Formats: sequence, structure tokens, C-alpha cells
Amino acid sequence: MKKLIIILAAAAMTGCGIYKPYTRPEVKTDGLYGTAETADTTTIGNLGWEEMFTDPYLRTLIRQGLENNTDLQSAQWRVKEAEATLKSARLAYLPSFNFAPQGNLSSFDRATPSKTYNIPVTASWQIDIFNGLTNAKRKAKALYAQSREYEQAVKTQLISGIANLYYTLLMLDGQYEVTEQTAVKWRESVRTMRAMKEAGMANEAAVAQYEGTCLSIEASLHDLEYQIRMAENSLCTLLAEGPHQIERGRLEGQRLPDDLTVGVPVQMLSNRPDIRSAEYSLMQSYYATSEARSALYPTITLSGTLGWTNNSGMGIKDPGKILWSAAASLLQPIFNANANRARVKIAKAQQEETKLAFQQALLNAGAEVNNALTQCQSARAKADLRVQQIEALERAVESTELLMKHSSTTYLEVLTAQQSLLSAQLSQIADRFDEIQGVVNLYQALGGGRDMAEEAK
Repeated sequence: MKKLIIILAAAAMTGCGIYKPYTRPEVKTDGLYGTAETADTTTIGNLGWEEMFTDPYLRTLIRQGLENNTDLQSAQWRVKEAEATLKSARLAYLPSFNFAPQGNLSSFDRATPSKTYNIPVTASWQIDIFNGLTNAKRKAKALYAQSREYEQAVKTQLISGIANLYYTLLMLDGQYEVTEQTAVKWRESVRTMRAMKEAGMANEAAVAQYEGTCLSIEASLHDLEYQIRMAENSLCTLLAEGPHQIERGRLEGQRLPDDLTVGVPVQMLSNRPDIRSAEYSLMQSYYATSEARSALYPTITLSGTLGWTNNSGMGIKDPGKILWSAAASLLQPIFNANANRARVKIAKAQQEETKLAFQQALLNAGAEVNNALTQCQSARAKADLRVQQIEALERAVESTELLMKHSSTTYLEVLTAQQSLLSAQLSQIADRFDEIQGVVNLYQALGGGRDMAEEAK
């Protein structure tokens, strides 16, 4: 008893690490968004995905993805595994019971066999003086919470991934439409140049140049078709479906929130599931260290047996009599103490690693917010300029075509103007896609797609 009191006193003085619950370490959040930080607390990340994405086709695709995606289902099974682990850790506090009946027949020199039996129920209960069981339970609880956050992170990524692929399809559709219209015009231009050649107003070089450019544009249509099929196949993979054509709307009809408020970086600690998952991983490593420290101290176990037997050890008695016993044991690590101390050092090193990973996750999240916001703002800034550019190039095409028919302007000037116009039209569509993608990426970076009803519980 005296030895136990000394051990308990030593644990109280030197082993506070085995009793102290986890507290969040100081993490640097100032300036994570760069100059994008705002004082507002409400951002687009607080919108539900159905409120964020209003396109009915996209909503249907997201619902299908949430129901069928294999990565999300795997994450849900991880939650169930962690839940079972937590339940097991909680049950470790209770005594364990075992029922082990035994029977025996024995005979000496062909005498009448003697029958003996034991019908015991044994119980064992570990007293959690040094928080070994508590730290294991806390670690399991952190694992369960981390698995929940991982599931939410997969869900958020899935929603954004489906949205980005959907808008990619709309962009490719728009570029295909513009390119097809341009190809029709070029075919007409080739016919015009041939007529001009027959009339002596153009040479073979001009006709060949126009034909080559027309064929190049028609070839680009096949490239766009290939990209469309690839995007559709990627989207079908997220939906856990075989390759098929995706029903969709048009890029021009898409409407996303104009407000790009990003809030303050500290909100990421509660809004982003991957950040919360990283912190729960840190929490697990903290309790793993505490659990390793608990192994340095004795293990106290109470055990007992209650049952019936007809074997007293001296003879056989029928009917059987009650059998009971009680014991207490203290297991103090001696020869494996150095190994246990090594495990503490390993756990502590792993804890420091997860702490750095947590800090790095914050830095990465801040960069994602800034990049997405910059992408969106840059695309919006180019919108008016691109409209003016296209208007100017349309005038240039019209003017050069007239000049070629009625003056000395060469066909090369017309070719240059027409190619520049097509490039500007394709760029305008790409700019619109960049703007939408920036909004989607910002939505994901701010923790969008969370189950707000679940968080409110």
C-alpha cells in the first residue's frame, strides 16, 4: 500500500501529461488570406450547396454523386469503424466476465468413473488510476471526430469537383459552338476565294491558305469533341456510373453569387472540415503520447470467481458447493520500462509532426482562398475588355474583307483578323469559365458544402 501511495504521489507531481486534456496549441492565422481578408463573418462558404448552385441539371448531378460516389461511401464506412472503436474503448471501463464450465470423467483400475465439474464465472476489472483507459478512450473519440470531418471534406470536394466538371462541359460546349460557326463561315470564305480566283481577283496561294485554315478549324472541332467526352467520363466516374452523355444547360444561363466576402482566417478552424480533421489528428497524437506515458505506471486489476464445483481437491462431493475467490494485482513495468520510455519519445515526435501538419494545412487553406479570389477577380476584370476586343475585331474583319474585294489589301490581313476574332471569342468563353471556377473554388476553400442542419445540433 505504501508503495502504491508513493507511485500515486509521483504521478501527481510528474505525470500531469496523463491527466491533462487536449488544448489547441497557438496557431498563426493572421495574414493567411493576404490582402483578401475582410471583417465580415458571413461568406459564401456558409451557403448550402443547393442555395449556391441553382442550375437544375447540376443539382441533379450533385445529388447523384452524394448518393453513389465510392470515395464518399468509403469515408462513411470509416466513420462506422471509428464509431465501433470508440464504443470498444468505452466498454473497457466495465468489468469483463467469462463463463468457462469444465467437466471431467476419471477412473482408476476399471473402477466406477468419478465425475467432477466446475461451473465458474470469472470477472476482471482494471482500475484506471493512471488514465490509461481514459487516454485510449479520448484518442478513439478524436479518431471518430476526425473520421466525421474527413467524410465532410470528401463531400465538400465531391460537390466542388462535380460543379467544376459540369462548368467545364458548358465551357467546351460554348467553344465548340463558336468554332463550328466559324468553320461554317470559313467554308463560305473558301468558296468565295475560289470564285475570286476564277475571276482573276485572287491567286492559288490565297485559296490554299484559306483551305488550310478552314481544315485546321474543322480539326479543332474534333479536339473539342474529345475534350467533351473526357470531361463527361470524368464526371461519370464521380457519379459512380459508366460513361454516358451528360444532360446540361448553357454557360450563358449560369448565375452564381456576386458577393465574394472571405471573412477572417480564424473562421477556417471551424468551417473547413479538412482543417478540423487535421486538428483531430493532432488531438489523437496528443492522447497517444498520454497513453504511452500511462504505460510507465503500474496496472491495477481486481479479479474474482464465483460458481459451483464438486471437486474440493481432497475429494468429490455431491451435490456441488459454492466456490468463490477474490484477488488484486499490481503490475509494475521494470524490464520493459526503457521500451515504454522509447514509445513515449516516438509518440511525442509524432505529435510534433501532426502539429506542423496542422499549421501547414492552415497555410495551404489560406493560399487556396487567395488564389480562388484572385482567379475570380481577374476574370471579372477582363470581361468588359474582352467585349470591347471582340467588337473591335469584328469591325477589323468586316473592313479587311471589304478592302480585299475593292482595294489592294491582301488575304493575309483578312486571315489574321479572322483568326484573332476566333481566338478572342474562345478566350471570352474561357474567361467566363475562369470566373465561375474561381467562385466554386472559393466556395470550397471557405468550407462550403457543409451540412448546416447537422452542425446546428
